[in-house]
Amino acid sequence: MRNERKAPDISDILPSIRARGVQQPLLVRKNGSGYEIVAGRRRFHCLKKIMKEGGEVEPVPCAIMKDADDAAAIEASLIENIARLAPDEMTRFETFARLAAEGRGVEEIAATFGVTEIMVRRSLALGNLLPEIRNASRQGDIDPETVRHLTLATCKQQADWFKLFDDPQQREPRGRQLKQWLFGGELKLEAALFPLDAYSGEIVTDLFGETGYFSGNDQFWQLQNKAIAERCDAYKDDGWADVVVLDPGAYFQRWDHVETAKEDGGRVVVEVRTNGEVTFHEGYLTRKEHDRRLKKSGSKAQENEEAQPARAELTAAAQNYVALHRHAAVCLAMMKDQPLAMRVMVAHAICGSDLWQVRPEPQKADREASAVSLANSKAQAAFDAERKDILTLLGLPEKGPTLTRPFGADLRIGALLTTLIKLAETDVMRILTFVMAETLSAGTSLNEQIGNHLEVDMTGLWEPEDAFFELLRDKSALHEILKETGGKEIANANISTTAKAQKQAIRNSLKIAQDDSANAQWLPRYLKFPFTAYTRSGAGRLSEMAARAQKLSG
Repeated sequence: MRNERKAPDISDILPSIRARGVQQPLLVRKNGSGYEIVAGRRRFHCLKKIMKEGGEVEPVPCAIMKDADDAAAIEASLIENIARLAPDEMTRFETFARLAAEGRGVEEIAATFGVTEIMVRRSLALGNLLPEIRNASRQGDIDPETVRHLTLATCKQQADWFKLFDDPQQREPRGRQLKQWLFGGELKLEAALFPLDAYSGEIVTDLFGETGYFSGNDQFWQLQNKAIAERCDAYKDDGWADVVVLDPGAYFQRWDHVETAKEDGGRVVVEVRTNGEVTFHEGYLTRKEHDRRLKKSGSKAQENEEAQPARAELTAAAQNYVALHRHAAVCLAMMKDQPLAMRVMVAHAICGSDLWQVRPEPQKADREASAVSLANSKAQAAFDAERKDILTLLGLPEKGPTLTRPFGADLRIGALLTTLIKLAETDVMRILTFVMAETLSAGTSLNEQIGNHLEVDMTGLWEPEDAFFELLRDKSALHEILKETGGKEIANANISTTAKAQKQAIRNSLKIAQDDSANAQWLPRYLKFPFTAYTRSGAGRLSEMAARAQKLSG
């Protein structure tokens, strides 16, 4: 069966034959003037190797077959080689256990059977199993991988598992699922980025003696996230444009990225596996951003301009939400500076605008939640109250949502003019200021410029709400917000969690801060004047308008 010309592999039986010689006769038959080996070729090569090494070899017993019986020779060869198939794990365990009970050490058992010492230890580890589990394994009802994982379990865990196994109505975990069932996941020691002595929980070593596992998920991830955050800070300090931490379990799609040097704006992408392993992919841009840069570099006029970010940290809906709240606050603040309102109106009259027809800012919300939020805004409520007073002052019915309306008919305009002529100048200026505020475009550089000039403070005009947090998507921005609200330690502990989990951590931090009277009400950068974003990617149009306003104001 194995009469290939090259010498056979004898590494598994050589130690045993060195120690005890050949215990089983070779099967041979007559061939010409000599004999050929039918079964025992590997034993024969072991003896040749021992002689070559200078060892002594005793005469080897041989069983001689009848001449010319080829079928019997083939049969004998097959029987011998099939018999060499490895025994099942339970049979091996019982054999090794009997020898261990007789006082044989692991090294001696390994030498006798020509196996490694770790293989002996693995087999002996099966002695940790409950008898009923060993019996089920011997009968072939439990696969070898599951048996090995069960050796890591406590007696109680084994009993709980066997209860599931023995109940036809239940389904017991097996294989990798069993390891997760035992430890809550597969958090290997080598995955830790932190010093192992920082971990105070239990560490379990598997039966192979080669791999260890953390038994406490929460403490592991707390330490791991802190280490990830420190590495991210180190990358930023080293000059990398940005560090992006993917959601746990999300794969880094290398084919969708292009390698880009740090000097050219390359980013670091952090891939966090559910088993705790972390990979830092240095120097990449998304293919879309890379292509956009190539296209932009073709224009000489824009050669030195910074490449457009791949994605703004605020979605269009979030930008709309922020723009509307900022607009309402600016409108209210302008009510206190009538001379400025006059100058703004004159500027509109000279230059025109997309609203100067005259018609009010429509305040169109992209989401229903944003519309509800704006309606409940303190700034918007105060501005609406001012509208009501002015309508009463002008003797106009409180119909429609705005003061500036397409009255149309000359008689109506004349009647309004008559009323205005009778009003004091301060009342007219009050009305003029309101009209200017109501016709100021939201989300524009002009809105930003006025807000900066008036040093608008939205503290007290806005409160954290779900409508705001639901619109946030960028994890890097959320990480920075969590630093503001909960501190660097909490932010770092959540650096690899999902955006949803980070939002909840922000809410929890804000809730704790409410009980601390010394803490001023938190206001995100998006709602402060002047406007700033949290990351280098910026907040899309809002960042553009803010930069334009700063440039105009000098």
